Amino acid sequence: MFTVPVLDISPYRAPGAHAGASAECARVAAELDSACREVGFVQITGHGVPDAVIDGLGAALDTFFGLPLEAKKAYRRPGENRGYSPPKSESLSRSLGITTAMNDFYESFTVGSERSWYADPDLPEASYADNTWPDAASTFRPAVERYFAEVRTLSRTLLRVFTDALGLPQGYFDGMTGRSIDALKMNNYALPEGEAVAGEVLGMGAHTDFGILTVLWADRVPGLQVLDTDGVWHDVQPAEGAFLVNLGDAMARWTNDRWLSTVHRVDPPVVGGSIVRRRSAAFFFDGDHDAVIETLPGCADTASPGYPPITIAENIAMKVAGLKGTGAVSTPLRETDRVRAAR
Repeated sequence: MFTVPVLDISPYRAPGAHAGASAECARVAAELDSACREVGFVQITGHGVPDAVIDGLGAALDTFFGLPLEAKKAYRRPGENRGYSPPKSESLSRSLGITTAMNDFYESFTVGSERSWYADPDLPEASYADNTWPDAASTFRPAVERYFAEVRTLSRTLLRVFTDALGLPQGYFDGMTGRSIDALKMNNYALPEGEAVAGEVLGMGAHTDFGILTVLWADRVPGLQVLDTDGVWHDVQPAEGAFLVNLGDAMARWTNDRWLSTVHRVDPPVVGGSIVRRRSAAFFFDGDHDAVIETLPGCADTASPGYPPITIAENIAMKVAGLKGTGAVSTPLRETDRVRAAR
């Protein structure tokens, strides 16, 4: 039976905690390695993010997405991975080079790392663009910034678990993540609640995430589906109080597919033939723009050639251009064939 493992990471929240100094940390790291090899998704508990911060995020999403469509469109930035994206303006499947007959019906708002956060004047604006904040929803920015800070800290805790799980020296990734391109994409499945559904509707197309890892908060409503290694789709919902964490393409490339960047999608949240409300927020911990993704020590395999080297920024730019329809995926992607063969 397909299951997403549940992992309590609280042993790693202690300062300096690592597998070499704690049997509990060693257990967590071993369980994470197993989950990353077999599923590519894991339910994270013991994460330390306060309920009040998560509740504040949900309220912020309701405030912004509840605005009239024309008011929300004032914060649109076409071609950039910032600001508002209206319903049916993106297609995640195109990030894998798969053309679909319709765009995804979700709407979203994205914020992320800015150049001003780092003491490096040469950071490219394309990767570290200034954020757009909606003045039409005054409570949105403070709630989102609190949540962003919490999951950013959580992502760096998870990276320490990843480092131990891969048997790498402590701090191995520090030189590749000190100026990380972090982004929070907040989604609303935007057909009006209760609207009857006729014919095929695509919530969010099949895709992989682009960076190191993703921390996902979502309503406990059906919709998210994960593709297993046999090409079968499975429904997944977050456990009570848990985050769903999955790997992105950077980590799959670094590990030469020892760990899985798992294909996933969102079917429309339909119950009894009608749309129900579903919201989600995906925090992407992507790494430094100029970090080179190439096979990690211990992950080389003579039977499987490694991926060609590519920087974090190059990989993200290629896939964002695909999903927004402003460019094409130029690198052969192993995941594309899996999606086309899925059942």
